[in-house]
Amino acid sequence: MRRLLALLMVAASLQSDQVRTVDAVDLDRYLGDWFEIARFPNRFQRSCTGDVRATYSRRSDGRIDVVNRCRATDGRIIEAQGVARVVDVGTSAKLKVRFAPAVLSFLPFVWGDYWIVGLADDYSWAVVGSPDRAYLWILARTSTLETDRLDAARAAARVNGFDIDRLAMTRHTSTSAR
Repeated sequence: MRRLLALLMVAASLQSDQVRTVDAVDLDRYLGDWFEIARFPNRFQRSCTGDVRATYSRRSDGRIDVVNRCRATDGRIIEAQGVARVVDVGTSAKLKVRFAPAVLSFLPFVWGDYWIVGLADDYSWAVVGSPDRAYLWILARTSTLETDRLDAARAAARVNGFDIDRLAMTRHTSTSAR
């Protein structure tokens, strides 16, 4: 009996340690342009010095086109095109994103987790992360985010166990990447 109780307690603690997404996302409201406000440093954005933006648009097959842009260290604009698919149709808060060529779509490791773990009621900001807490982005509809809204976004990340001290703020210039 003690062993069963101990197992249940461990299972409960592990479950509460899991990253939780928002309850529901209206993808039609979520689509459009987003500015990156902050992110965990990562290898695939190593060349990005600022002006980071993402554009999401619905495709005829139900998936979502993803276009990420940033300003590189040499001043040019880098663009990456990908595709996203919803993996949790109940909430639309869990997606998988692929930037690898379509021919590699069958390989599970080319799809990255894109979980929406925080979202303003008015869709003015969003917090996106991965379930292993290795990746985190704070996004907004504008290139700056008021302090109270940034605090709310950080709180959504913190509640999910993300180390917000790792966040690097994104610099935007008046000529943001388009």
